[in-house]
Amino acid sequence: MARFTLPRDLYHGKGALEALKTFEGKRAIICVGGGSMKRFGFLEKAQKYLEEAGMEVKLFEGIEPDPSVDTVMKGAAVMQEFQPDWIVAMGGGSPIDAAKAMWIKYEYPDVTFEDMCKVFGLPKLRQKAHFCAISSTSGTATEVTAFSIITDYEKGIKYPIADFEITPDVAIVDPDLAETMPQKLVAHTGMDAMTHAIEAYVSTANCDFTDPLALYAIHMIQNDLVKSYNGDMEMRDSMHNAQCLAGMAFSNALLGIVHSMAHKTGAAFADYGAHIIHGAANAMYLPKVIAFNAKDETAKKRYGAIADYMNLGGNSDDEKVDLLIRYLRGMNDELNIPHCIKNYGADSYPTEQGFVPEEVFLERLPEIAANAILDACTGSNPRQPSQEEMEKLLKCCYYDTEVDF
Repeated sequence: MARFTLPRDLYHGKGALEALKTFEGKRAIICVGGGSMKRFGFLEKAQKYLEEAGMEVKLFEGIEPDPSVDTVMKGAAVMQEFQPDWIVAMGGGSPIDAAKAMWIKYEYPDVTFEDMCKVFGLPKLRQKAHFCAISSTSGTATEVTAFSIITDYEKGIKYPIADFEITPDVAIVDPDLAETMPQKLVAHTGMDAMTHAIEAYVSTANCDFTDPLALYAIHMIQNDLVKSYNGDMEMRDSMHNAQCLAGMAFSNALLGIVHSMAHKTGAAFADYGAHIIHGAANAMYLPKVIAFNAKDETAKKRYGAIADYMNLGGNSDDEKVDLLIRYLRGMNDELNIPHCIKNYGADSYPTEQGFVPEEVFLERLPEIAANAILDACTGSNPRQPSQEEMEKLLKCCYYDTEVDF
């Protein structure tokens, strides 16, 4: 028996934010990030709509990119005091992910962060509050997923919290919010969405309910992403839907080692002045992981089916896999994303010498590989890597060398 879980309601289309007027409750807390939602007037609108619904509203602002365990604990403490019956998280993946973790701690004050990280091990939520997620970026799809990514800065590791309990009750997918994204964010979130859809399709947990969502998301992203990056707002609106479909797919089919590697390298070199941004990490690692996974016959066939759906040509599955890899690398070029860590600049753009020194990468490689293998996303990857294989794969992602093992 398998399970397929999505939000109870999904409001979509321009002006969907107005759905907040229909919510019933006494108190709502809005969790937001660094200020773009305020700057563009969406925070004020959301607050006004909730007040129109008869609720007292409190704001929890300033959730950082790659939210920390510390931020989660602070937000949960504010919730304990305010006692909201609606938690409304708006912005990119970071504020929504942080608010999901705060929700767990609010409902169960004695729970530790370690408890939260036990995969599909959470107690029943909704004892105190319901959860609404409003996405402003077109990539993480955390508004429809059972996942949250929180960073432990002391360890330099991003931890996924995975449980159907944290699937939001309501998702609001309003393209007006996505139109405010800066160009670089369009690129990174878009390739995050492409990775979600491809990993979901080849995951060992794929099924008849997730496959159509994954394939159609791939089709839309292939058509929309580069145009959206180049300023076409109609395509930007369409990408907001595409990433949501990809999220519906991966929340239920799960992911693979592209995400495991992205989670474990993202903050691993923070002491050198930058993070490897999640979407850019996925974009760099995806072609390498496809080459690795395609050594598994079932995965190869499914990558071939993706290539067929994208009309890439090829007479055999081997040819189709090569064409898919080539296509994705071409997308990275069009989106100004580097092909490997060695050429990943502190600003995320391609450069001759990236911010991660070779000797530092090699020194930390065994631990990063071990952590990636233990990541929650590894279990559903079609080919299970050994420690040695994971190290070799990460080296290919550092140097941009061919995966031949």
